[in-house]
Amino acid sequence: MEIKDVKIKNIPYEEFNDNETLEKYLQELQANGVNVVLGKLDEIINWGRSNSLWPLIFATSCCGIEFMSAAAAHHDIARFGMEVTRNSPRQADLMIVAGTIVHKMAPLLRRVYDQMAEPKYVLAMGACTISGGPFVNSYHVVQGIDKIMPVDVFVPGCPPRPESLFYGLMQLQRKVKVEQFLGNQERKR
Repeated sequence: MEIKDVKIKNIPYEEFNDNETLEKYLQELQANGVNVVLGKLDEIINWGRSNSLWPLIFATSCCGIEFMSAAAAHHDIARFGMEVTRNSPRQADLMIVAGTIVHKMAPLLRRVYDQMAEPKYVLAMGACTISGGPFVNSYHVVQGIDKIMPVDVFVPGCPPRPESLFYGLMQLQRKVKVEQFLGNQERKR
């Protein structure tokens, strides 16, 4: 039994007859060194990864309160796909460090970071996390967590407002979307 003239609604069949445009598109992609299949798979995977980052919150002071405000109903962090914060580093791919980090706490913070699965990201939230804040040049506070672990996005402020945190999360999403997930490029850590 043969079926002829099968048509699916809402698909313009005229576009499928234009092979020259498709071949021109393939030549353009191949000239730039992009594999069509891997490039499209990268786009799909990175879109899904950037819109479903699972955060692990390491909050120690007033920046943690601002994160709680960002997760509440008024600001709603759920629009970024982050409404479920993880309590285990093995389930998280984004660590949000918010607040003062003292030298006694630094090895434990690094251990939690090392337990996270790759690819992993770090967002430093607040002046105390980024540079020591008002405790600059003190003997007990780490002068920036970038001395302990690599940081992908810095969100300045004392404490930063939820809008600032959202801007930092959008910057991180942009960074994740342009990564090459299936290619040969590896993240340097």
